[in-house]
Amino acid sequence: MRDGQRNGRGNGEGRSRARGLRTGIAALLATILTGPGAVAQEYGGFRGGDRPGSFDFYVLSLSWSPTYCETAARPDQRQCAPGRDLGFVVHGLWPQYERGYPQNCSSVERAPTRQAMEIAGEVFPSEGLARYEWRKHGTCSGLDPASYFRATREARTAVTIPDAFQGGGPERRLAPIEIARLFVSANRGLRPDMMQVACARDALQEVRICLSKDLRGFTPCPELARQNCRAREVTVGAAR
Repeated sequence: MRDGQRNGRGNGEGRSRARGLRTGIAALLATILTGPGAVAQEYGGFRGGDRPGSFDFYVLSLSWSPTYCETAARPDQRQCAPGRDLGFVVHGLWPQYERGYPQNCSSVERAPTRQAMEIAGEVFPSEGLARYEWRKHGTCSGLDPASYFRATREARTAVTIPDAFQGGGPERRLAPIEIARLFVSANRGLRPDMMQVACARDALQEVRICLSKDLRGFTPCPELARQNCRAREVTVGAAR
C-alpha cells in the first residue's frame, strides 16, 4: 500500500480491522465456552484442551523391538535382554482424533495399582513403558488404569501378527507396502487405509493399527495412512 492510500483511508481501515479482530475473538471464546466439547488447538499432531474420553478412535501401536533396542539412546534392559527373542511388542493404545490426538489429559493422575500393573504386564514389554503410556495416553481414554490396560490387552488380541514376523530369523529387507500387505492378509477386515507402517533410519519402527472406539473392529484413519513410510525398503532386524 502506498503512503497516499495509507493516509487517506488508514484510520478507518484500522478501526474496521480492530472491530473484526474483536468480533472474531469473541466468537471463538463463545464457541469454547458453549460449544459441544472443548475446542482444541492444533500443535503439529498434538491437540491441547481435551477431555478424557472425548476422541474418535484408538490406534494400537506395535513396535518392532529389534529396531528399538538397536537405536534407543537408553533402551529398556528388560525388553532388550539377550535371548528374549521379541518381535512386535505393544508400544501403546492411543486415543486419536480424525485430525490430531490428545495427550496428558488429566491434571490429577491416578497411579496404577499393583493389580492394574499385573494386567499391563500381560501386554507391555516393561513396567516403565506401561506407566509412561498410562500417563501420556491412558489418561485421555476416560478409563481407570486397570480398564485402560484391559482395553490395551483386548486391542492386542484383536490383531494377528503375520507368520513372517513370528519367532526368530535373520535380518532382512522388505518394502513397507509388503509389510502392510502381510498384516492385511493376516487380519480379516483390515485394509491399508486402516493402518500405518512407520520407519526410522531406514529401519522398520512400528506398525499402527486403527481400531474403533469400542474395539469391535478396524476403522479407516486416512490421516495416519498418508504418513506411511516412503522408503523403498526398510531393514527388519533379527529378534534377539
